[in-house]
Amino acid sequence: MIERISHIGIAVHDLERGIGLYRDVFGMQLLGIEDVAEQGVRVAMFRAGESRIELLEPTSAESPVAKFLASRGPGLHHICYEVDDVDRALKRIGESGVRLIDHESRRGAGDTKVGFLHPNSTGGVLIELNSHV
Repeated sequence: MIERISHIGIAVHDLERGIGLYRDVFGMQLLGIEDVAEQGVRVAMFRAGESRIELLEPTSAESPVAKFLASRGPGLHHICYEVDDVDRALKRIGESGVRLIDHESRRGAGDTKVGFLHPNSTGGVLIELNSHV
């Protein structure tokens, strides 16, 4: 079901500062910056070999990323696995007893469909599943 690690999400307070670190210091290729209004974030995506690093800056105090930053501070937010079909994967995983945040996919960055699994059911790790639209 899981095809590969798509990306690792990192919550940041200041996207521009994060871009400077990952692009200018670490030498990663910036693939693009995008606002994902539905999730209340602005993201910067970097190439990291065959995977990517996604920096997430909240665009509102109601964003889940803003709440994460307020309670935990900046750092590792989630790991994302690419699947063939997010909705089918969510259904199968939900039927196995894993607690879901999303029971149906929603729009993600970079023309993807995404769905999240609750960290209480995944060893404390917020897991995102994505597939291309």
